[in-house]
Amino acid sequence: MKKQLFTLLITAFTIVFVFSCKDDDTYVSEATCFDGIQNGDETGVDCGGSSCQDCITTILSGDVFDNITLDASLEYELTGAYTIMDGASLTIPAGTVIKATGGTASYIAVAQGGQIFINGTSSSPVVMTSGSSSPVAADWGGLVVCGKAPTNVGSTATSEVADLTYGGNVSDDNSGSIRYLRIEYTGATFNSSKEFNGLSLFGVGSGTTVEYVQSFEGGDDGIEFFGGTVNGKYLVSTNSGDDSIDFADGWSGTGEYWYISGGAKAGIEGSNNGDNGDAAPVTNATLRNITVVGPVTEGALYYKEGGGNFSIENFYTDGINLGVKVKSTDAEAAVRIEAGDLVMTNVEFANSTTGFVITDYTGANQSFVTEGTTTGAGNGADVPDWATGWTRF
Repeated sequence: MKKQLFTLLITAFTIVFVFSCKDDDTYVSEATCFDGIQNGDETGVDCGGSSCQDCITTILSGDVFDNITLDASLEYELTGAYTIMDGASLTIPAGTVIKATGGTASYIAVAQGGQIFINGTSSSPVVMTSGSSSPVAADWGGLVVCGKAPTNVGSTATSEVADLTYGGNVSDDNSGSIRYLRIEYTGATFNSSKEFNGLSLFGVGSGTTVEYVQSFEGGDDGIEFFGGTVNGKYLVSTNSGDDSIDFADGWSGTGEYWYISGGAKAGIEGSNNGDNGDAAPVTNATLRNITVVGPVTEGALYYKEGGGNFSIENFYTDGINLGVKVKSTDAEAAVRIEAGDLVMTNVEFANSTTGFVITDYTGANQSFVTEGTTTGAGNGADVPDWATGWTRF
């Protein structure tokens, strides 16, 4: 009798356990489960080392302390802040779709020492988008990466969003690799001076790869570099609610093949430091093969807040009314222009609108722009070949 009762209890427990697992979670590979629980408190199901170790939630939220790999066959829901902590990593394979809900509460962040590996392809990009049935700009946060590379806002600082530490002296810091990523409907707003961008790079080092990234219909800037030394290649910003691509705070890097269309303000905003235009290290930007398709309200390039050392080559614009904007009260920026620190060569202003001027800068040096015939990011105003397949317009 006791043996029969014991057998009955074991059977009942097994049935309850298995069905609770199937009700709450989706079966995926065992590699995504750690110590019986996927990532600590994120599944809400203690697998306990049993056969339920194969189950994992598709809900993304909380702090990641392990090495997590998502499954491209599943669709994930981002319900809150999902932060990759020091020593942890997040790998996202080609074709993975993540849909965000929750406004400013929903974003993906990489803390200093953490890493993200986005392994999209041209035919199968990774997509981070809104979970709304009628998505619009500013539906959710975006992707934030914080590294240990130098900036000019102090030895370390706190990121504008996500409240993570960034900066340091590790120029070649490696926060992972981001390739073939489309980020849609980002830019959720905390207040008038604090908004998410599509992709925010805070003090990210040159050991990090950032290539083939599009921000689509973002509520604030599309892609922004806050200091750091990371390079950005094959970047697309479409219909941003503010500047399309922005760099500041001592960014020292190279940008190549940027295609920008439909931004609300500047095509590219380049600055040194909003509090001290002479802060060191000074922004040092090399840009090549750039297209800006208007209209834009603050110039194809807005050189401001001390500007910096800019070398820009093969720059194509279409349908704009102002080439280079310089704030009239920006004394530090004016000093740098007069010193020859802003040099733009082989620049073409095609199909300019009525009232077009190359620059509103009124200083003595009016020769920092040299015009020519260019291809910009590849095909002039048309979407370049390298941007087809994984982007949307």
